[in-house]
Amino acid sequence: MLNYIHELVKQSAGSSPHAIALQVNECCLTYQQLNTQIEQFSYHLANISTPKQRIGIYLNKNSENVITMFACSSASLIFVPINPVLKAAQVQHIIDDCQVQTLVTNKARLSGLSKVLSSLHSVETIIVTDADTQELALLCDSFANINFIPWPSDSKTIKQTLLASTTPSTNDIACILYTSGSTGKPKGIMVSHQNLILGAESVSQYLQNTSQDKILAVLPFSFDYGLNQLISSFLVGAQCILLDYLFPQDVIKAVKKYKVTGLAAVPALWSQLCEIEWDEQAKSIRYFTNSGGVLAQHCLQTLRDRMPTATPFLMYGLTEAFRSTYLTPNEIDKRIGSIGKAIPNAVIKVIRADGSECDVDETGQLIHIGPLVTLGYWQDIAKTQERFKSFGACKEMAVFSGDYVKKDSDGFLYFVGRKDEMIKTSGYRVSPTEIEECLLQLTEILNAVVFGKPVDILGQVIIAYVQLAQPLKAKLDSKQLEKKLLRHCKEQLANYMLPKEFHFINELPINANGKIDRNKLRLDYLANLQTAKINK
Repeated sequence: MLNYIHELVKQSAGSSPHAIALQVNECCLTYQQLNTQIEQFSYHLANISTPKQRIGIYLNKNSENVITMFACSSASLIFVPINPVLKAAQVQHIIDDCQVQTLVTNKARLSGLSKVLSSLHSVETIIVTDADTQELALLCDSFANINFIPWPSDSKTIKQTLLASTTPSTNDIACILYTSGSTGKPKGIMVSHQNLILGAESVSQYLQNTSQDKILAVLPFSFDYGLNQLISSFLVGAQCILLDYLFPQDVIKAVKKYKVTGLAAVPALWSQLCEIEWDEQAKSIRYFTNSGGVLAQHCLQTLRDRMPTATPFLMYGLTEAFRSTYLTPNEIDKRIGSIGKAIPNAVIKVIRADGSECDVDETGQLIHIGPLVTLGYWQDIAKTQERFKSFGACKEMAVFSGDYVKKDSDGFLYFVGRKDEMIKTSGYRVSPTEIEECLLQLTEILNAVVFGKPVDILGQVIIAYVQLAQPLKAKLDSKQLEKKLLRHCKEQLANYMLPKEFHFINELPINANGKIDRNKLRLDYLANLQTAKINK
């Protein structure tokens, strides 16, 4: 059994050395070439680091990004992928929080960090992938506390330092992934070597990935969904095509150009892809996956129409345990709205507040048990103890998701809402997801976000932000559509669940992982409300 992600590449380099591992624009690397570069760079990192140091990676999706992650695995270092769309202050938080000693980046992103570079006290070395000697010398003169060095281009110049003589435990930290919660700054989730390998094995098993697959990677590697896709690709010896897209059309063009067989995205991107024509460009796609939020039924149907030969996989997961559940494709039409059952290597329970298991159709908190559960939050013992607890007679480690779900008589799970997003109104607890799903039944609606506004008597009233498939042309259209939405909700929902306000918006805010930023929308709304009160 392979225990570390760099061993996946090494294995394919031995069995299929000339198979393409990585495609970046017009450049490609075979498994043999990729393995050689990983080994070379691991020696380079070993020269400037000691085991378990954190290596920050602030790059777009390119070969250097991938090589650095897998070289860290080989050199017993901890890689910290940083989303390339993050701004300087956000990057500084991550670097400071986990005390990154070495940062791998390029000139463009380094320029964006210029105002905070002198404040990155933990950083000793910055490897600039595309800088020449003169540029590096100028940087060293400007920031004397940091050693700026180039990406190694000639293996002969690398002194092959012996790598750590002791192999790390599979339960040691392999990487730290930063994820935003509903409050506060992003938290670092410690992911073990075992988590990475078993996560890839689990997902590639039900997706039935093979070495013949051509997998398009559009998601950031700082997102567990995107990282898992890359590792799953290398696990089976498939070809992974890296794409930093600007427009949804770029994704479709890449599908056609590379004859992509596997495509993974989040609801926001799927919604954009539903709005453009695909023609015959989707013939090669064997499967597509969704995670990171609920995919509207009409959007799912549009995707199935555009990709008639592709198999859809609807998944649910949390960064603290990678994937947790998936809905088998043959159940999609029978179990509308279900998030499925546990993936391989996972045990899922639905529990009450006292820890006892819920009955059929009873709402409770989802907990995930098993070897995919990560190691907790970096240097946050209190938060780790709050979310990661032993469970059951065997005292296995479980992560308490904070998500409310219910289970039907056949064991299929249905998402109800997040614990910290539940709306309390008129004495009832209301799931925003249920209202959003109701709104998404209408073809005029592309996306919807529902949250509560605090009021004195009712506790909260329900606010709905709606992204339309087509922009409104006049205020009259707005009033008519609002009446239609309310009428539709009245037909589907109890009176206490009806939105009191509808806000139509051209675009919903998106976070760094491509998910709808619900918290920003809510906070902006409340801030505008407060400003309006002050200005009265």
